[in-house]
Amino acid sequence: MPEDGSPRRHRVRRWIIGAVALAVVLAVAIPFIYIHFIEGSAPAKLTLPGTTKSTMAGGASTTAQGSAGSVVGTWNVGTGSVVGYRVAEVLIGQHTTAVGRGTGVSGSITISGTTVTTGSFTVEMASVVSDQSERNASFDGRIMDVAQYPTAALRISAPIDLRTIPAIGATATYPATGDLTMHGVTNSVSFTVSAERTAGGIDVLADIPIQFSSWNIANPSIGGFVTTASTGTLEALLHLTQGAGNAAVSGGSTSGSSGSQGGPPSAVTVPSTTVPPLTIPKGS
Repeated sequence: MPEDGSPRRHRVRRWIIGAVALAVVLAVAIPFIYIHFIEGSAPAKLTLPGTTKSTMAGGASTTAQGSAGSVVGTWNVGTGSVVGYRVAEVLIGQHTTAVGRGTGVSGSITISGTTVTTGSFTVEMASVVSDQSERNASFDGRIMDVAQYPTAALRISAPIDLRTIPAIGATATYPATGDLTMHGVTNSVSFTVSAERTAGGIDVLADIPIQFSSWNIANPSIGGFVTTASTGTLEALLHLTQGAGNAAVSGGSTSGSSGSQGGPPSAVTVPSTTVPPLTIPKGS
């Protein structure tokens, strides 16, 4: 039998060390290649479409292009509005960002004088998708349970003082509070709203930080393969118009209470399937 110091023993040891080193390299290289060359960069954060200049909170930009005019009345969510999520995740040591977006949003605000007196919005959760089918399946299933909780809703819970109404082409920022219902749970949220006047309406941008556990939402992590943060951000870019706006989103109750589950799930219709008859040939 060969001794411990024999050439054969050394070759086996070198092979094992090389195999371990290769496994480590592949564990790092494969996620890096997938994220940077296959999946590509995550979509950029939503921004107001026509403005890059900064403004003071609650005030109009000094580079306004037109007069303010009246904004009194009801403003509806219109075509081109987008809502979604943004969550930091780690894929086997490689940092990336999971982003999902959808256009299934409806709602309105009412402005009286220089105050937003009411506002409510509803999102069709099934419309929110990412560029990864596996991520979408997890989002619709174990994470958000879209079949049982098909919609999310935000209701402005306190008036928003607009102070000076921005002129056309100008932006302003305002603090806001609301009741956010997701996954059958309602919690109060505080966030900042950025608004931009346009010739045809008002563009509104909001980022709302979310702690998943506060809405009884399962952490999106998948074992030790994909690890996500325990928090995320809801993004919304709404184009408000005094026209008809988007059709109202429906699909089940979004009511809930802090820390409690919502009402019963809405009915789910499963299409019927026609299966051709099975023919078994007779034996000889």
